[in-house]
Amino acid sequence: RARTSFTLSRTPMAALTTAVSACVVSPVSVGARAGSSRRAAFVGARVVSNGSVRAGSRPTASSLVVRAAKDDERPAGFGRRDIAKGALMALSAPLISQMPVGPAKADELSKFWDIVDLPLEPGVILLDIAFVDETHGFLLGTRQTILETFDGGKTWDFKSVSNALDEDVNYRFNSVSFKGQEGWIVGKPAILLHTTDGGASWERVGLSPRLPGAPVLITATKDNGTAEMVTDEGAIYLTTDAARNWKAAVEETISATLNRTVSSGITGASYYTGTFSTISRNDDGEYIGLSSRGNFYMTWAPGQAYWQPHNRSSARRVQSMGWRPDGGVWELTRGGGIYFSTTNDLPDNDDDFAEGKIGSRGFGLLDLGAKPDGGEFWIVGGSGSVFYSKDQGRSWKRDRGADGVAANLYTVKFNTNSNGFILGNDGVLLKYNGRGV
Repeated sequence: RARTSFTLSRTPMAALTTAVSACVVSPVSVGARAGSSRRAAFVGARVVSNGSVRAGSRPTASSLVVRAAKDDERPAGFGRRDIAKGALMALSAPLISQMPVGPAKADELSKFWDIVDLPLEPGVILLDIAFVDETHGFLLGTRQTILETFDGGKTWDFKSVSNALDEDVNYRFNSVSFKGQEGWIVGKPAILLHTTDGGASWERVGLSPRLPGAPVLITATKDNGTAEMVTDEGAIYLTTDAARNWKAAVEETISATLNRTVSSGITGASYYTGTFSTISRNDDGEYIGLSSRGNFYMTWAPGQAYWQPHNRSSARRVQSMGWRPDGGVWELTRGGGIYFSTTNDLPDNDDDFAEGKIGSRGFGLLDLGAKPDGGEFWIVGGSGSVFYSKDQGRSWKRDRGADGVAANLYTVKFNTNSNGFILGNDGVLLKYNGRGV
């Protein structure tokens, strides 16, 4: 496929968009194997630093194609299973021969969650997860982690994408999204991968070194080459032709917007130079971005030329924000606070939020996820903190079965009402079992 550059308009952001497209080159498509060993890895879209989620910077990219690892290739890294085998080797060969082989599996943790033993080295932070269908999905993380499942997330294998990566660059894959068989992955340093065959093969799409910020969120909006990509500096790009061309949706970065509107009354906006720590999109294409300092947030809706700044609703710094299934907004603050917007539309000011009661005992809360039908909310946070609500957030209970998880839990996502996941550091993955319903 020939990829061409283009010029959108005279706005600064559009000029950068031209540079983005000009760097796109023609990929050579190679079929990937999903054979008997199916080593695969997939990584997602939130960056963690000092216990909170953050996003990063970028490099250039050339046209490359990803293919699955051969059956005789070793998965990247040295995992827990390698350590266990080394210890048993000192005992006896018969014991080693009796060790379980194959992909990692899940063990029961609580009446709601199972913990999945992943073939990852210590220190990997899981960042995002998405599914092609009910059983086939991908899991992303730091240290170039991409994992693949064919049984709904019960077991995971490595997915090799080494042919698409630059040597001596340690990528963190921030976000993955599928619409039908078409999927996208973005990461830091700036990298974009694209598939049209459900992840069997991936091609790398070039990104300009002038891209403002690092890609932190990608959304496949249709299965015909249509997607939206967002950077941590608030640049939003749209493509309708499988990344051959990109169109800028906003005319400037969030720093430019805030420094231009210093008289707006937004706390912390004057002489602002920074990034979003979290970005969330709803089904209507509206975005909420939280400043890296947690002292204000910004919103954008299709048709707007600029991000709209808002003061936070609490005196506490905001840790994370996102959308409820009913269209409203949730907000988690440092020290374990939770707020819900009182409207199902974009909140105009901090008076549109009401504080909820969760009894977090000061534990940091990092993310809120809900089942697609909106009937059950889950909150995760530091030190294995897991809370759930069966009344849309009016009351909360703690899942004490997860108290023994020695990890910070950064993300909770449900792809169906019966299948959800919690992602944490040190390769911790919890799978929803539904036994407590």
